Amino acid sequence: MSQSPRIRTISSCTLLVAALGAGVTACGGSDGHPLSAQPYDAAGQIAVNAPAGSQKADPDKPLEITAQGDEARITDVTATDAAGRRLAGELSVDGARWHSTAPLAAGAQYTVRVSTEDEDGAPGRKVMTFGTRTAPAKKQLKVELGPGDGTYGVGQPVTASLSAPVKGKKARAVVERALKVRSIPATEGSWYWVDSETLHYRPKEYWPAHATVSVSSSLGGIKVGDRLWGAETKPLRFTTGDRVEAVTDAASHTMTVYRNGEEIRSIPVTTGKPGYSTRNGVKVVLGKEYFVRMRGTSIGIPEGTADSYNLPVYYATRLTDTGEYVHAAPWSVGSQGSANVSHGCVGMSTGNAAWFFETVRQGDITRTINSFGEDMPVFGNGLGDWNMGWKKWRQGSALLPGGKDGPAAVEAARLRPAV
Repeated sequence: MSQSPRIRTISSCTLLVAALGAGVTACGGSDGHPLSAQPYDAAGQIAVNAPAGSQKADPDKPLEITAQGDEARITDVTATDAAGRRLAGELSVDGARWHSTAPLAAGAQYTVRVSTEDEDGAPGRKVMTFGTRTAPAKKQLKVELGPGDGTYGVGQPVTASLSAPVKGKKARAVVERALKVRSIPATEGSWYWVDSETLHYRPKEYWPAHATVSVSSSLGGIKVGDRLWGAETKPLRFTTGDRVEAVTDAASHTMTVYRNGEEIRSIPVTTGKPGYSTRNGVKVVLGKEYFVRMRGTSIGIPEGTADSYNLPVYYATRLTDTGEYVHAAPWSVGSQGSANVSHGCVGMSTGNAAWFFETVRQGDITRTINSFGEDMPVFGNGLGDWNMGWKKWRQGSALLPGGKDGPAAVEAARLRPAV
């Protein structure tokens, strides 16, 4: 085909631009083609393996687009689903073939835009749509996000509970990449795979006070593993309150409570006696119960023995799954501030316990120091997430080189209320 007509057109435009001044640029595009020339319909120059009409594509198969004959080549392809997720793909150097490099989403509607050019460089365009088959319900991976909407303390981790185990770093990376956590103000954070069905997310430091945290999942319809597809997930939004931290020094028998870095109260307390020493470390407040009945039999103490107990307990703020609380202990007021006589809980007067109960909320930070007890486990007995250093926490992500591809060891602990 002769090139002279096109050359003459471009020359004419150049002369016109020169005559009218540099401000006139509407004559031609950056590719040398007149802007008035619309892309031609490239339907006859490409082939797509997606079904036409109402038929649905198999999401387990890659999307392929090929150029037909020698008269055209593919220059660009974008494939986006209705949720705005772009399908990753790869175009061959010669422009003869484009194929997806990531799985198609199940139950999704895709819009595909293909750009081509013919042997003269003229641009072509084709836009097409198709849907994919939905995944069977029994093959859908559901995600339950926690803690729930509301206001929490700055130590509250985000949790993600999966409806089926996910093993292997590749599959875990798919899940983790789809779970988005954003905070205002922004803060650095990371997911940690506690086990094959549980993830925790926490910032490097505690959340900022009065922050807004939004958690969402784009896993719906995404292939996770062999015939396992993500389900839609309800998003989560919560806020944080003041930074409230209670530090219990078992050696001085004192709890000091801080709000936003300033001391607001010092409370005489008693902690665990020998054989029942309170655990050291950070424990996030799990909840509050106005009344709890605590029995020694729940921790293996036989009735009628010297250490047995069966007590009504008020203003009980729970710190662990195994029954460690901060609570009213009117029976030990004489020892509070001077001796450790409890079975592991932090006991204080009824007035102080009521004040503490009203002051703290779920997610606030408590920390025990100078006890002869064991260290609070990171997982398996409440929320001990902050007892792991940031560097090691980051290694629990499946998205980092050398990250986790197997379940973490979860420290087991017996469920036991201790007073």
